[in-house]
Amino acid sequence: MKNDFEAVRKQAAEKFGLPAEKIPRHIGIIMDGNGRWAKQRDLPRFHGHREGAKKIEIICDAAQEIGCECVTLYCFSVQNWRRPEMEIDYLMQLFTRYLVAVREDLVEKNMKLAHFGRREGLPDFLLEELDNTLEATKSGTGLTLGLCLNYGGREEIADAVKRLGEKISNAKLSPEEITEQMISENIYTSEYPDPDLIIRTSSEMRISNFLLWQSSYAEYYVTKTLWPDFTREEMFEAVKTIGRRERRMGDIKA
Repeated sequence: MKNDFEAVRKQAAEKFGLPAEKIPRHIGIIMDGNGRWAKQRDLPRFHGHREGAKKIEIICDAAQEIGCECVTLYCFSVQNWRRPEMEIDYLMQLFTRYLVAVREDLVEKNMKLAHFGRREGLPDFLLEELDNTLEATKSGTGLTLGLCLNYGGREEIADAVKRLGEKISNAKLSPEEITEQMISENIYTSEYPDPDLIIRTSSEMRISNFLLWQSSYAEYYVTKTLWPDFTREEMFEAVKTIGRRERRMGDIKA
């Protein structure tokens, strides 16, 4: 089954009153606010994480409605290993259960799973189910759901440089030949377009080491809404909001 993303984006653009090129091909989301959501309700933090996980399907369905090709979620950063051990253990179990639960649904919806981040350090039981879901969805031609697990933007760039360094060591490349394009071809998301839109929930005005290389010209949408309360309607509002902005890409207005 093949997806005509361009045709769907055109339909969404007409609905939103925007040019088709203003509909994002790749949306990145910093899913912040799970802990605060739970605290507001006098619940343990893990309740917030559990509610946040339920939101993923809703947002992915909304992304497919507008012809988005990739949604990348910031699930667990390299720096998150500093959190309490009990919370980390819960998150690893939650990610594992999610990968099992979502597998059949991803296949039915012709979606593909991608993992962005370092495998080293993730528990074996999680990696097993991650690999099973990656394998089950590898033929999907619809929306790609990218999970940033054990991810860091600086670490991603460092890993890309290491790969290029290996080529230099093997005399397959000289330092003078290194270009921006080569780095782009060696980052985790090399198969996918750079994000057009980065959404951050819970109102924090920080990048948090997320898609640093790829988001050079992305538009940011920051909302006070906590991730478990984020809706498809607000995602559409984010798309319309950035669609009304002028993306100059370093140029000046003609």
